[in-house]
Amino acid sequence: MLTIDADIESFLDAHRDERLESLFELLRIPSISTLPEHGPDIRRAAGWIVAEATRIGLENAQTFETAGQPVVYADWLHAEGAPTILVYCHYDVQPVDPIELWETAPFEPFVRDGRVVGRGSADDKGQLHMHLKAAEALLATRGRLPINLKLLFEGEEEHSSVGLEDWIGENRERLAADAIVISDTGFFEGNVPAMTTSLRGMLYTQIDVTGAPLDLHSGGFGGAVQNPANALARIITELKSASGRVLVPGFYDDVVEPTKQERFEMSCLPFDESDFHRQTGVPELVAGEPGFTLLECMGVRPTLDVNGIWGGFTGEGSKAIIPAHAHAKVSCRLVPDQDGERLFEKFRDFVLQVAPRGVTVEVSNLGTAKPLRMDPELPVSKSAAKALQATCGQAPVMIRSGGSIPVAAMFSEILGLPLTMLGFANPDCNAHAPNETMVLLNYETGLRTITRLWDDLATASAAGARMGGTTE
Repeated sequence: MLTIDADIESFLDAHRDERLESLFELLRIPSISTLPEHGPDIRRAAGWIVAEATRIGLENAQTFETAGQPVVYADWLHAEGAPTILVYCHYDVQPVDPIELWETAPFEPFVRDGRVVGRGSADDKGQLHMHLKAAEALLATRGRLPINLKLLFEGEEEHSSVGLEDWIGENRERLAADAIVISDTGFFEGNVPAMTTSLRGMLYTQIDVTGAPLDLHSGGFGGAVQNPANALARIITELKSASGRVLVPGFYDDVVEPTKQERFEMSCLPFDESDFHRQTGVPELVAGEPGFTLLECMGVRPTLDVNGIWGGFTGEGSKAIIPAHAHAKVSCRLVPDQDGERLFEKFRDFVLQVAPRGVTVEVSNLGTAKPLRMDPELPVSKSAAKALQATCGQAPVMIRSGGSIPVAAMFSEILGLPLTMLGFANPDCNAHAPNETMVLLNYETGLRTITRLWDDLATASAAGARMGGTTE
């Protein structure tokens, strides 16, 4: 078990209230990357992070422009002979729709029942804030860090990381490190400590169906023209079978099937289906694909989901029209070795093939991310698991995330460094949904896990261990 540093514990205890207010300051900034009107808020959040990093004693804190939103970088590089760790988090957040389902204003955080409530509390500002405050605790109590630390905080993870890949490629030397730690994941169901060993990729698309230039009177034109909303509905029903299997030709061609051992390991996870069912609030759980369990469908199988549909009249009362246009956003979660760019072409061609006559259909690629698997036996991963066990009192379970983190594959391909996922969000955090929360105990555990990980990596390095290894 890792040694507990009494000075760090005392510092963290003494500054608990101050630390919480600092987190609230960051959460109050509506840094929604997908909505252009929040561009100034993105930059305000980036400026807040730069100022805070500088205040606590980190160096070279600054923003860098990309083709999209700016990234924030800071470092501390004075631990001679110790490893250099690159930490990634993101400071942008999801939109707050539907706003009417929030119990309070999304960007007015507060504590309720041991949880911080507010957009970004778990995904991912809360976890970003942990790294800042862990560094602060170490610098305040020791005057130095046990390792060399580089922080890279992104401003548009929730918007397909536009421009980030080019920036990483142009800054290889700046980002040179021995290993990468990403904190944008969470614990397992029941809030069991966990480490993520795989991420699904992403293909995000939009389907636009257009009929007449303007809405038409349904009495005067109904029966003579194609209704774009009806046409869109028909397209969507063609995408999946009633059992949930995706019908796009070639969709499964590159899927690497889970092995018997992988399926066995997933079956051994402490998954309480009844508790999970209650958490979702749905009438019934439905496995997304025949022949696979719920956990497998959520972690190691690809999906296709409609994320939004709009068009026509949706106000109070009635308005008898045939809408001029209808739209849908459709996303696919991908698994190794699916490639979003290649899959988009198959998806687009199929949509155009099944579209009914009488409308114009356009299909757009709004962004992709590659799937990734990581080796839990990497030294940095084993150290992270050791730190989690020390702070949580139990060994973490190894899980496969259904989510996507575009930068993970970028780091693997461009920098070629060993990578581990160390996240602390509670599984019922409502990420991307109303009333997002972070359990305060998870936040405090995260702080202590991070400081212990840095100490353990420094100790292991001094003993001659190397980060070593590669991602799959």
